[in-house]
Amino acid sequence: MNMVSVRLPDKLLDQVDTFARQMHIPRAEYVRLALETLNREMAARKRGERLKALSLRLREESMRVNAELDGADDFGAP
Repeated sequence: MNMVSVRLPDKLLDQVDTFARQMHIPRAEYVRLALETLNREMAARKRGERLKALSLRLREESMRVNAELDGADDFGAP
């Protein structure tokens, strides 16, 4: 496991320590959990953005197909 050193404002570190004590876990574990949570949220946001982009592309294609079908008088007619 790698080690990371980070500087935190006193107020933030005090909050980390308070919550870690309340959860009965070491500070390092609390920070790991916080980073894992943020990473999951970011991954979910990225998936949502990709899904939205794909949905818009699908909508545009559906609109194009609908426009073509609206212009056809009869499906069997040339």
